[in-house]
Amino acid sequence: MNVHKDNITACIMTPEGKEIQTFSTKTVFLIQLVDWIKQHRCTHVAMESTSVYWKPIVNLLEAEDIEFLVVNAQHMKAVSGRKTDVKDADWIVKLLRHGLLKASFIPDRNQRELRELIRYRRSIIEERARQHNRI
Repeated sequence: MNVHKDNITACIMTPEGKEIQTFSTKTVFLIQLVDWIKQHRCTHVAMESTSVYWKPIVNLLEAEDIEFLVVNAQHMKAVSGRKTDVKDADWIVKLLRHGLLKASFIPDRNQRELRELIRYRRSIIEERARQHNRI
């Protein structure tokens, strides 16, 4: 998968051939994406993503017990000649099939939720300090 803010381009490669589709990042379409993956009986998913756009997809894949790899986008861009999301998705599936991808570290769900709570707490404390200084 090639994950962006507004869309996801996914490529599935099976013995029958490959299929490429683009999905929106709205929740309804993310569920359709996971259903599409399950329909093709995919056991592993690799995605190239920047920022935090991978998080909702990982949460859904984790709930379905599908193995996933979030791959560093800079590592993927080291190979030249690919200019479109479709070509990127095709390249990612080929690398995954040959075991050439190195996954980024993604903590387990509990650790991710704890980190989010701590960040939220820190932002509230900072906001309180700003208001105190303003007064």
